[in-house]
Parts: sequence; C-alpha cells; structure tokens
Amino acid sequence: MGKVAIIGVGQSAFVRSYPGSVRELAFEGFKEAMQDGGIKASDIDASVICSAPEYDKQRSPAGVLAEYLGLNPQPTFYVESLCSSSSMGLRTAYALVASGLHDVVAVVGFQKMSEISSAESQERMGRGADIQWESPFGTMMPAYYAMHAQAHMARYGTTSEDLALIRVKSGTYGQGNEKAVYRKGVTLEMFSQPGTAMSGPIASPLRVGDCCANADGSSCIIVASEEKARAFSKKPVWIMGLGSATAPVNMAGRDSLSGLFVARASAEQAYRMAGVAAKDIDVAEVHDCFTIAEMMAYEDLGFARPGEGRDLIRSKETYKEGSIPVNVDGGLLSKGHPIGATGGSQIRTIVLQLRGEAGGMQVKDPEIGLIHNIGGVGLYGNVTILGR
Repeated sequence: MGKVAIIGVGQSAFVRSYPGSVRELAFEGFKEAMQDGGIKASDIDASVICSAPEYDKQRSPAGVLAEYLGLNPQPTFYVESLCSSSSMGLRTAYALVASGLHDVVAVVGFQKMSEISSAESQERMGRGADIQWESPFGTMMPAYYAMHAQAHMARYGTTSEDLALIRVKSGTYGQGNEKAVYRKGVTLEMFSQPGTAMSGPIASPLRVGDCCANADGSSCIIVASEEKARAFSKKPVWIMGLGSATAPVNMAGRDSLSGLFVARASAEQAYRMAGVAAKDIDVAEVHDCFTIAEMMAYEDLGFARPGEGRDLIRSKETYKEGSIPVNVDGGLLSKGHPIGATGGSQIRTIVLQLRGEAGGMQVKDPEIGLIHNIGGVGLYGNVTILGR
C-alpha cells in the first residue's frame, strides 16, 4: 500500500447559530481546504461526507453536498460515528487512496446543531447510548461524563480544581483562535465564585465550565496519494498511523469508568502502525468535550500513567511550552463541538502545527502530531498520527 498525505485543510468559523443552509456551511470549510491545497474540484475523484444524523432534515446529505460542492459525478460516501465521524472519514479516505482505488479524496465534516432546540439536541445525544436500556432513563452526555469524573476522583484523588485547570488552559488558547466560539480567558476564581458563568452545576462534579458548547461548523481535509501529494503540495503532511476501536454501548459492559478502552486500544494500534511511542509525540489534539475527557486522554494515550494526568496540568506540561502541548487551539471547550466537523478541525490544527503555520498557537518545531477523537461516551475511538 502506498504512502498517503494530507495536502489541504480547511474549517469554517464555529458559531452558535449559522444563518445559512448546511450546503453553504459545508462549502466554507471545503473552500478553504481547496485553496490551501491549490487544487480544483476536478482534481478530486471521490468524497467522504461526515456528520451525525438527525440534527437537520436532509436525509443522505452526502449526495446533496457532493452536488453543491461540484463533485459530481465522482462517487461520494457517507460516514457516521457520532462525534468522531470526520476522523473515521479520514480513515476511510486513507483506505481508498492507499488501496489505489482513488488518488485524491475530500473528507468533509459538518454539523448545523442550531436547527433544533437545546432540549431536542440533548435528546438526540442521549440516543447515542443504548435506546433500550439507558437513554430512556434520562441519561445525557454530561451525566455520563460526570460518572467518569466521579470514578476518576474516587480511584485517583483527582479534584474539581484539577479539572478546572484544564478549562483555564483551554481559555488561554481559545482567546487567540479566530475560529472558536468562546474567545475569553478563564480563571480558577470563575469556578469557585457562586453565580458566575463557569460555576453553575450541571451534573456533579461537572460545572458549566467543565462542558463544551454545541456549535455549527464545517471542516475539510484533502487526502492524496504520494504521487499526487508531491505534484500538488510543497508541504505534504503524511499519515503515519491510524487506530480505531469500539466499546460496548452499555456502560455496564465497560471494564473501567476511570478511562476509555477505545482510546487505549486506538492509541496502541496507531503507535504500532507509525512505529512511534507516546514520548515521540510533539503536539496533540484530544477530544475534550468535558474537562474529565482531556484528563483521561492524557492517561489513555500514555502521556501520563493512570492517575497522574493531574500532574501534567498542574505543572503546565500540556501548555504550548511544555513537554507535551495539548489542545493549544483551545480544544472543544473553547472552539465548540459541531459533531461531524470536530475531528476534521482537530486534524487541521495538527497539520498547521507540523507545517509551522499555526501562528500564535505554534509549538516549537514539531515533527509528529497526534489526534484523539472520541464518538459518543467512549463508544467509538479514533487516534491518528501525522508526520512532517
């Protein structure tokens, strides 16, 4: 199988309420990626469209978006794995290109979550769990991750302040990300003072500040064979390793609540394929839908031993100047989380880092980057390793 590279990346601004259609929203990320890659629609011979269904009224959005983006009559595929849809889309595109079936594939992720109410959105998120044995009893995403936080605290002594420190870091970098929804600094005092925006209870021990926000947005990644990558791009970024796993949908079927099996299994696969270890990663994007999710990612990915993730954030080792910079674009906590577009946004950030084009968020001279993207409550896991 041939080498596969990323030659173009794009992302719309993530916003709370996008005024246009899903077609127009998807075009924003696509247009930026095409310009970044210096290619035309006729250069793309397949597309992979990624989103979580039921947030808009359009069935089979892949065909609709392919038409709007000028990608007919090339084949298009629809990929859905909840919040990790566009990372799974990248995996699909990699397989299509590495096998020789296609040469250049566009991976387009999108979500327009504002088309339904907040209550409807929570109900649909709940359906990402087992609709027979769990979601009918009122479980929602914050409650699930609150269980993870309680388990981590009970097992390792993690504190609410440790989690708040993750949001403080997110706010530090979110201020400089023009694509982010939340562009304000965050302090520990905002968590401790009753009545502030960050301190309101959501699901114990998680507070408002521990949770990411819904958003509308799109992303696009252009994937190419080695021959095409070298022809089109002066700075191709190579896909070194891919890992993917699924877990039992019911929480009762999980081996532990203090970490995510799918993240550990995906990371192991990706490290093995890339021929690297956790210590070799220079910059990472992890799925911080909640502060506890980033804490668990530190440990699941091998950046820290179980129970020692708190030491990384306390010592600021996951800041831009630290030994393992994580989410220096603000992460989901600052950018927002338009489900189908999130993985593509994470990939875009790492590509820009490896090219040295991340502006004020740039880490010093990174060579290897990692993306950790989780779907549902640890139902799907995808880990991607990219190299310069």
